[in-house]
Amino acid sequence: QVQLVESGGGLVQVGGSLRLSCVGSGRTFSNYDMGWFRQAPGKEREVVAHINTNGGTTYYTDSVKGRFTISRDNAKNTVFLQMSSLKPEDTAIYYCAAGSRITIIHERAYDYWGQGTQVTVSS
Repeated sequence: QVQLVESGGGLVQVGGSLRLSCVGSGRTFSNYDMGWFRQAPGKEREVVAHINTNGGTTYYTDSVKGRFTISRDNAKNTVFLQMSSLKPEDTAIYYCAAGSRITIIHERAYDYWGQGTQVTVSS
């Protein structure tokens, strides 16, 4: 089992920045690929970003490219999502997730999920 706890969400104005953190505990964090997902009201959960075990490979959904950066610190069992130039459409609950040997980035590939943190971007 891997337990994941997100933090860093909040209310921010359009154009502002936030950094989300997700701390993992339980099994060896560095063995897991990590992802950030989000779910807006009335919408399905979607992948935002993904990072492999050593941080050498990342993926971003098109709508956040150039604005969001995913990174990880395996020594601290933490994955980050730096978000800048935030837009109202970024408003959602953000979840981090962990999975093993992920080749297709889809929520079904991730085995462990955090509880989520709310991000609200006001215009």
